[in-house]
Amino acid sequence: MAERFLMKGNEALAEAAIQAGCKHFFGYPITPQTELAAYMSKRLPKIGGTYLQAESELAAANMVLGATSAGVRAMTSSSSPGISLKTEAISYMAGSDVPALIINVQRGGPGLGGIQPSQSDYWQATKAPGHGDLHILVFAPATVQEMVNLVGKAFDLGDKYRMPAMILADGMLGQMMEPVELPDTMEQQLPEKPWATCGHKNARKHNVINSLYLTPQALEELVVERFKRYEVIKENEQMWQEYRTEDADYVVVAFGASSRVAMSAVDTAREQGIRVGLLRPITLFPFPTKPLKKLAETAQKFLCVEMNMGQMVDDVRLAIECKRPVEFFGRTGGIIPTPAEVLNEIKKLGGTK
Repeated sequence: MAERFLMKGNEALAEAAIQAGCKHFFGYPITPQTELAAYMSKRLPKIGGTYLQAESELAAANMVLGATSAGVRAMTSSSSPGISLKTEAISYMAGSDVPALIINVQRGGPGLGGIQPSQSDYWQATKAPGHGDLHILVFAPATVQEMVNLVGKAFDLGDKYRMPAMILADGMLGQMMEPVELPDTMEQQLPEKPWATCGHKNARKHNVINSLYLTPQALEELVVERFKRYEVIKENEQMWQEYRTEDADYVVVAFGASSRVAMSAVDTAREQGIRVGLLRPITLFPFPTKPLKKLAETAQKFLCVEMNMGQMVDDVRLAIECKRPVEFFGRTGGIIPTPAEVLNEIKKLGGTK
């Protein structure tokens, strides 16, 4: 049996990144993700890596752009308002077709908001992680172990499709402690990156990493090619979990920490004879449209449970082509919904209290 460790979510994220071959971290402290950066500051110098606390969030993200352009695995982390400052550089990464990992341990917003857990950055991550026509890969873990597992997945898919990836966690997952099994991948062979600006020594053509194109035709061609790549991702990389959906009249849709609360409410509702299940998106881009569309063939209603004001609702409606009603229940400002509250909303779907 593999060895397991009791780790805080933020520290598990950091160690998982190191095990996935990341030796270059650039960040800036902000609650509730500071432990991630602190862990990196201790570990990376011991393995010949680079830890640098930048003068600002924007500077840290641009350092990641520089490092990943040279072909290494690099990452940054922050919490909600810090991610807002990084979005310019994230757009530059997308426009330069370079992979990188961004960790967002969300807190309440908008503005400085509060330091409690939230999921209010869904729109930012999935719709506008920077200016221009772009997407980034977005993963929404629900446990500390899943955060560990998805870090390597995010790096690998970022390399495969040459695009940034984000782990969209939250303050609850970042601060909780759970047993985890760490991947033994530190010595893995990382993929070749023939596009990298790592010195050519006259052995190949001169590589240039760039996101500025002065002719509209050249820029359009690149954007169109990128969106063709996004369609391949939508077809092949959707990830989700279904729980007790086989005969469900009602389906709760929840991601991340909210799905843990929703799962408990689903179990209680089942005990009371209500046929309800849970669909948990693991990738938010690509959004898991396939299982939702299939569930809409038999389920009567859907309920989105989120720690925001309903940012995922429209994506669920689009996925099911508006064939069924989609209700919403959420808490915001850093308040975590309770299983009892979600159970009450499930009962409302069937017209009971």
